[in-house]
Amino acid sequence: MTGSAADIFLSYKSDDRPRIRRLVDALEAEGFSVWWDARISGGANWHQNIEANLDSARCVIVAWTNASVGPEGQFVRDEARRAQERDVYLPIRLDAVRPPLGFGEIQALSLLGWNGDRSDPGFQAIADAVRSQISGEPVVRPHPPVRAPRISRRALVAGGAGVAGVAVAGVGAWVLLTRSAASAPKSIAVLPFANLSGDPGQAYFSDGMADEIRSALARLGGLTVIGATSSIAVRNEDARTIARKLGVSSILTGSVRQSPSTVRVSAELIDGRTGAYRWTQQYDRQPGDAIRIQTDIAQKVATALRGALGLAAQAAITLGGTADSVAQDLVLQVRKLGRGSSPESVRRRIALADAAIVRDPNYAEAYVQKSDALSTQAGYFAPSPTEVADLLAQADAAAQKAVALAPRLGSAHAALSAVALTKLDFPRALQEIRRSLALSPSDPEVLTKGAFTLRCLASSEEALRIADQAIALDPLNARCHRYKAQVLLSLRLYAQAIEAGRRALRISPEGRYVHTLVGDALLGLGRIEQAKTEYRAIGPGDTFTLARLGVLAARTNDRAGAERMLAQLKAQDGAVSSYQYAEIRAALGDKDLAFAELENALQAKDPGLVDLKVDAFLDPIRSDPRFAALLKRLNFP
Repeated sequence: MTGSAADIFLSYKSDDRPRIRRLVDALEAEGFSVWWDARISGGANWHQNIEANLDSARCVIVAWTNASVGPEGQFVRDEARRAQERDVYLPIRLDAVRPPLGFGEIQALSLLGWNGDRSDPGFQAIADAVRSQISGEPVVRPHPPVRAPRISRRALVAGGAGVAGVAVAGVGAWVLLTRSAASAPKSIAVLPFANLSGDPGQAYFSDGMADEIRSALARLGGLTVIGATSSIAVRNEDARTIARKLGVSSILTGSVRQSPSTVRVSAELIDGRTGAYRWTQQYDRQPGDAIRIQTDIAQKVATALRGALGLAAQAAITLGGTADSVAQDLVLQVRKLGRGSSPESVRRRIALADAAIVRDPNYAEAYVQKSDALSTQAGYFAPSPTEVADLLAQADAAAQKAVALAPRLGSAHAALSAVALTKLDFPRALQEIRRSLALSPSDPEVLTKGAFTLRCLASSEEALRIADQAIALDPLNARCHRYKAQVLLSLRLYAQAIEAGRRALRISPEGRYVHTLVGDALLGLGRIEQAKTEYRAIGPGDTFTLARLGVLAARTNDRAGAERMLAQLKAQDGAVSSYQYAEIRAALGDKDLAFAELENALQAKDPGLVDLKVDAFLDPIRSDPRFAALLKRLNFP
């Protein structure tokens, strides 16, 4: 920029250019004009060009790093001294260094470990300092109000161990979950890419690009790829801290900036032990080239970590995907919505998936997303058994289409298994989840589904091994610890189940369903009052609160209290919760009534029946011949 004074002149050592490029992008997205030496045009007057812009800029940001404070950083020190003379000097630190003598009077603002996120407090402090320097007035930024965690309300009708929504790792889990084992040499965490587009609504795209790269790397085999939840949780830490906490040797980070005409993606592969860059690249392409960009990044990262890729590995990177950028954008929006806590959000997921399929009828992952959304609608929001059956038939068809398009896509087989489990087709559910686990042994989502299904249908010991694998890949994901608590309950390992459940709650305090698991384990140990506290933490009037308090009353010989809970539950849920009624009747010793309720559950195809083999609350009737007959009728493997 030579025609007018820039807001900012950026002084840095050329070794740091990849990091400085990201800072330039973020500052420009804030509305500042920035001059740095990458903008120098050809010719012999580059010294004069630098000097003219240095002397005219309203603010000079000097980046102190390992490189710029060293012997080769004399040019940066010269520029910093000129900025001091003009009283426009603004020092920042990208590495844990002290500015050279003579430049430490003004405290350097820290950007240690910054990944390009403009909402990061460190970056916002720099932006505010620039505004203050330009305007001559201090920038006052009010403290944001402290907000209580928002709890997603969703009816849980899938029996004694129903599937709840995704829990996101929260603050405070670090000390608990820091991994002490040495980092695996071929292990990586893919952090969310920073959204530099200036529109918070575009965050789904930058996050989604990181998700796509993470999934592609996990499909390759030979790499340990940390799951999304844990990667999101450490996004604001520096590289070496991330490597220590997650036990990885490499970190991939980046940023995305979109405009109507261009998508700019920066990506950096960082050595987790030293914090040094192993590979960096910037892409300036048309918006429709986003898929090629993420594929190229995945291939280059994989090559850097595990060597040259053969044809099979290259095919795995794009497995189940699409070449249509609009179709992929629609699927990224589906994922951003998550499982959905309302009928409207689930319908939106289905509509977006359908739109992606219209764009590309061969997009296997779009069918997986559609199947998952339809299964959610059937399990939680369908008003009648007829509509449940219709939705499950659609979900099954979508999952089968995904498998037909991409037979080696583990998530497609997991979707088929989930539909079969909800339909009480247990042999098929077990067959598909085993296929899914074989194809996607490094996908935490597949592993958690596998742990749940194997616990119900096969072996709780095997399910425990799968749950531990999921935790190893996504240690800061509360869902992984919740599923482990479920498995430990099935094994009657109550003390360990309490520990796993408490860990899930420390990560994600809003995970109310986990209180059910902790309460069940406490009840199994005879700690009645503590169990009651956990059950009441779920929420008044909740199906599981009433059902568990009914069982607790029966266990303490309070028949009147158990009958009262049972009546309240029936008035609220009608025939929907027959499985829970059976649990209370079993605890009361009313065997005939318990089996009558289980028969009602069977006629209604209550998904709660998946727990029949492992439910401790049904132990009082387990020795009755009618129980074995019921298992046989349900065709448990």
